[in-house]
Amino acid sequence: MSTAATPHQPISIGQRELIVLIALLMSLNALCIDGMLPALDDIARELGAEAGNQRQLIVGVYLLANGLGCLLPGSFADRFGRKPVIMVALAGYALFSLIVATVDSFAVLLVARGLQGLLCAGLMVAPVAIVRDQFEGDKMARTMSMVSAVFITVPVIAPSLGQAVLLIAGWRWIFVGLACLAGLAALWTWLRLPETLRPEYSQKIEIRAILGNMRVALFNRISIGYVLGTALLIGAVFGYVNSAQQLIGEHFRAGRWFPVVFGGTAAMMAVSNIVNSRIVERFGARRVSHVGVIVFIGVSAAQVWAAIYRDGQLAWFLPLMATNLALLGFLGANFSSIAMQPFAKIAGAASSVQTFFRMFGAAVVGIVIGQSYDGTARPFAFALLFGSSSALLLVLFSERGRLFRRLNAPGGPGVALVEAD
Repeated sequence: MSTAATPHQPISIGQRELIVLIALLMSLNALCIDGMLPALDDIARELGAEAGNQRQLIVGVYLLANGLGCLLPGSFADRFGRKPVIMVALAGYALFSLIVATVDSFAVLLVARGLQGLLCAGLMVAPVAIVRDQFEGDKMARTMSMVSAVFITVPVIAPSLGQAVLLIAGWRWIFVGLACLAGLAALWTWLRLPETLRPEYSQKIEIRAILGNMRVALFNRISIGYVLGTALLIGAVFGYVNSAQQLIGEHFRAGRWFPVVFGGTAAMMAVSNIVNSRIVERFGARRVSHVGVIVFIGVSAAQVWAAIYRDGQLAWFLPLMATNLALLGFLGANFSSIAMQPFAKIAGAASSVQTFFRMFGAAVVGIVIGQSYDGTARPFAFALLFGSSSALLLVLFSERGRLFRRLNAPGGPGVALVEAD
């Protein structure tokens, strides 16, 4: 192992353009989830899925397959480069968007959504590896926050875009639009994105090497608590996404305002990511995120109180939900950057296995929470409190019981760079 800083592979694309392009690539997954939320009733009704919670599977199956698919792209990105993986993912995204637009069976739709999520996992894995190729430590956390601030605007506007499509055409045209957007992203990537994988870091496509790199990336103590903690926090949010249409439209009786309510709460994540990008290099990713998760626990406890004693009152739920989502802006990018820090030489494999456990784990948690919807906000509120409390315990494990230390600061933890097997 080496403690020396890893030199970055220079690239010609400007940093701002790189951030926007990576944000677009990562946001395509979010758009494929949130853009159709206003259409779930129409899709379920047309394809014969009338059961209340059954419609959630349109979102849940995609998330589950997307998380599962994250196991593979990183190893290919470590061998062939980041750009080819992204291009294959974009092709799969466009193809299955068009297939979904033509289905006439709910079961076939779920299969197509699952395959789409599986193939599009590269859009979650390869962009993170590109950022790790260029940055490390708090600089990576700052860059990821800037990326997040851009791509998180998608959940803010996606339901409104979907609703706008429904005003002039059927739900199938939402997927046609997604296919066109993927085509534009592929063109931009092909023309402007250079390869960032350092030739000397290229890994072999061998089962033993792949499994070895994934094992190293997962079971590093510094990383694992942050990876699993993120899975629980994102899982609680996925539970919100899965049941948001029922929760807001039926429980809080604000169906006509769904795009505004959903988008307004999600907007807080963009704002907090911008704030995080401004402060993280000054205070450090660990300090910012540790404070964030503790405050998240407090707000989640307030959610439980409101769900029990202010049941059905949107005026209580809305500001608390907005605060929960805002706090994620101080957690997601920072947790991810801390977890990726030791793995410059196997960034693809590390991104794959970490993203798998984050996204697949979060998808499972989200489906469980969504299917637990009982006409109240209580299951979701308790899930927020349990997830955030467990995340703090996992962080304490990774930090050996000591919070608020700064990476490589006097008295703080140094991180050794891990070699490939």
